[in-house]
Amino acid sequence: MGNVSESAPAATPAPIVTAEVTARGETDVVGTANADAADDPAIWRDPADPAKSLIVATDKKAGLYVYGLDGKTRSFIKTGRVNNVDLRADVAIGGTDGVLVVASDRSDEANARVALFRLDTATAKLTALGTVPSIEGEAYGMCLYRDAGALYAFMVTKEGGIGQVALDLTGAQPVGRLVRRLKVGSQAEGCVVDERTHRLYVAEEDVGLWRFDARPTGAAEAVSIAKVDKQRLFDDVEGLAIASDGSEGDGGYLVVSSQGDNAYALYRLADDAYVGRFRIAKGRFGSTEETDGIEVIVGDFGPAFPGGIMIAQDGENAPAAQNFKLVAWDDVLKALKLK
Repeated sequence: MGNVSESAPAATPAPIVTAEVTARGETDVVGTANADAADDPAIWRDPADPAKSLIVATDKKAGLYVYGLDGKTRSFIKTGRVNNVDLRADVAIGGTDGVLVVASDRSDEANARVALFRLDTATAKLTALGTVPSIEGEAYGMCLYRDAGALYAFMVTKEGGIGQVALDLTGAQPVGRLVRRLKVGSQAEGCVVDERTHRLYVAEEDVGLWRFDARPTGAAEAVSIAKVDKQRLFDDVEGLAIASDGSEGDGGYLVVSSQGDNAYALYRLADDAYVGRFRIAKGRFGSTEETDGIEVIVGDFGPAFPGGIMIAQDGENAPAAQNFKLVAWDDVLKALKLK
């Protein structure tokens, strides 16, 4: 009988490591106490003085807050039930350039609408412009996409429907036109667009991450990026943000709220590869738990955030109401050994 060779045992996969960072600031709490109310942030960067940039964030039971980078409330506008928020600067609004803020209006749970506002950056106040229809279903996720002068709002419904709405703000009242429908299989919310590559990313809460072509003439098929695997991503998969490297290419990362284990995962935009995960741990301003919305903007935001800023909703901020934590993006990159 001949010799029998035995194959070497399979290598044990390296354990998934979760790094830790601490917040450098936090916002005032939202006004709705004892409830899941704070949800999603957006950031306007002041090009003249980045330390004077503003955060717009939702109390999904009541309205929209505007905070300074010191976390103090600058203004509040009562809007009713708005869930996710996004913004773009240098948008022609009624004939003059301004900062446009949009939010997913869920006041009619059968018909999602896009609520639009102008942000006065000098006074840090929002003015309501009106609402436009999108698709049927309860409004959840919301993100903007600008391409060659055209501006679109993506509405993600609780049922997994996605509507792409062309926005026209040149007249006295905003106008919206549904140009395309997309779909994922179950409840979804978080969405973000990388305008450099025209890629729309959507988080299907119990399933994982999907990528679409954001262009209205693009293919409607979804590309799977990552699944809920209880290692890198834990359900619910919630907020999404683009941490660009500032280039015209596809450098940087997709940042994902892995709500089920109070962490955040990074995927490389160039090839969708997983590169690491981290938590916002206890420190001077506390940890974050059950994060819904997130935002990341890379660039100088003053002495406290010289390389960029991440805003994360904190779902457990006891004994106070929910709020948002502010993290230096440099701290994340260093913790993950990406810088």
